[in-house]
Amino acid sequence: MSPLIDAPRLLESLGRVALFDLRWDLTDPEAGRKRYLEAHIPGALFVDVERDLTGTGPGRHPLPDPADFASTLGGFGLRPGDDVVVYDDTGGGVAARLWWMLEAIGHRGHVAVLDGGWNAWVDAGFRVESGEQAPIPAHYPAPSRGFTGVVDRELVRHERSHLLLDARSPDRYRGETEPVDPKAGHIPGAVNYPWEESLDVNERFKAAPTLRDQLSALGADRRPVIVSCGSGVTACHVALAMEIAGLPRPRLYPGSFSDWSRTELPVVTGPDPR
Repeated sequence: MSPLIDAPRLLESLGRVALFDLRWDLTDPEAGRKRYLEAHIPGALFVDVERDLTGTGPGRHPLPDPADFASTLGGFGLRPGDDVVVYDDTGGGVAARLWWMLEAIGHRGHVAVLDGGWNAWVDAGFRVESGEQAPIPAHYPAPSRGFTGVVDRELVRHERSHLLLDARSPDRYRGETEPVDPKAGHIPGAVNYPWEESLDVNERFKAAPTLRDQLSALGADRRPVIVSCGSGVTACHVALAMEIAGLPRPRLYPGSFSDWSRTELPVVTGPDPR
């Protein structure tokens, strides 16, 4: 089944899927909730990236403890077999984080990202609602395993056979600007694949063959891939693009550059070596 769902199909599925709104602004933590309260897709619950999807550890947005994450999911009324749809207003750049986390703990229900997100829903003229939604808590059992497909700084540092894709913007990758992390530049050997490259002008994912061609041109069809970004959020969008393209699922470096740049490890500036 596709990891994407379009707005008309979601309309038909309302009431039968668990729906989560992940609108978020890196520079204004309250902006997403404000937009949600003003208007959201009927039945959607708001998920706060900082509060609900972040734990303690290296980097700005480390993964939470899996048991704590399960407790959060239960608080939202989610059960392990429920089908899930997630959306944001940035083409999936944030919503993909929850998609990845659910897949990585072995959620049994189908998880999909709304292609085009909030904007696609509004552009279609579908009904919206305002205010807070009160979930009915459920029991979500703690997973018997942690998040699968995760790597840490030491593995990134010493692994030589992988392709490290950096999902940040080109100017941050080159070190021309750095709004949040202590150093500017990128991890040595990283190749730049800005996550927005997966989207068309309408913030919908490009066709699978196009994505496959883009990613294969970087070597993603020939080497194991590790995805990173600033803090492990938009890197999940690249993982989603690889899933759509039919490429092997990459591993995630959750700490990403926010972890790496806080150490004495080298940082490189300048253009992509390609």
